Amino acid sequence: MRATIRLGTRKSLLALTQSTMIKDLIEKRHPGLKVELVKIVTKGDKITDVPLAMVGGKGLFVKEIEEAMMRREIDMAVHSMKDMPAELPEELILGVVPKREDPRDAFLAVRYSSVHELPKGARVGTSSLRRKAQLAHLRADLDIRDLRGNLDTRLRKLDEGEYEAVILAAAGLNRLGFTDRITGYFSVEEMLPSVAQGALGIEVRKDDRELREDLAFLDDPDTAVTVRAERAFLQRLEGGCQVPLGCFAQVRGAELTVTGLIASVDGTQVVRKTTSGKVGAPEESGRGLAEDLLAMGGAAILAKVYGRDFS
Repeated sequence: MRATIRLGTRKSLLALTQSTMIKDLIEKRHPGLKVELVKIVTKGDKITDVPLAMVGGKGLFVKEIEEAMMRREIDMAVHSMKDMPAELPEELILGVVPKREDPRDAFLAVRYSSVHELPKGARVGTSSLRRKAQLAHLRADLDIRDLRGNLDTRLRKLDEGEYEAVILAAAGLNRLGFTDRITGYFSVEEMLPSVAQGALGIEVRKDDRELREDLAFLDDPDTAVTVRAERAFLQRLEGGCQVPLGCFAQVRGAELTVTGLIASVDGTQVVRKTTSGKVGAPEESGRGLAEDLLAMGGAAILAKVYGRDFS
């Protein structure tokens, strides 16, 4: 067994927290094995004043890390799965998917306990087109504005009154110890989560069988199945941050239920459906749901977003 594993991570507080959590679990499981954190700056880290949808969306936070892995400067990486593109480089694989955190979107406000309490015209901050579209569909009277920056910056803007409320992923808040700042949660019916929201993915080289075996103890079968279904949905729709897509899968015994959504950017058009399939065929369920939504009107929505025929 190797003596050291080099784990590539972004420098953000959340990325470091998640990577350190995995580092500690590995070192506890394999005494004598040292995990070294290698900090890497990605394109997404450098661009903080422009909405992600305008600069490329998914992949902005992983490309430089993947390149370092292919150059063998690092051995593995811990990603927020919702940041991962549908397609991976040929040499790499998502070898392990640990147990999922809370997948819901969280509502944070100083004076209000839910989105339904917000007054007409209230300023709500979010960086996600998916959240913007669903929020506009839920409350067309709100003033929905872009919100970028690290967590401290976002919370400061909320506390200083720049926004009446902000929407963030519950998983990140929980992992960083800010659960007490959450005022309320959006139900999955109100706001469908992003693909694989709340899940982590451990990316490794395909040819590194030893490391994949060493990390296998971290894999959660149910989470892995749901993530596979959701990512198959994303892949079929060629999804990224430029289009409002949502998908959430759950394992219930031998059955896999998957709910998907395609929305117009302004939230005026939303197609949504829930389907059931077999746990043993998650990709089939995800792709099948995507096809159903396209036939229900999703293809027309995506054609406008992508600027081309989509079918």
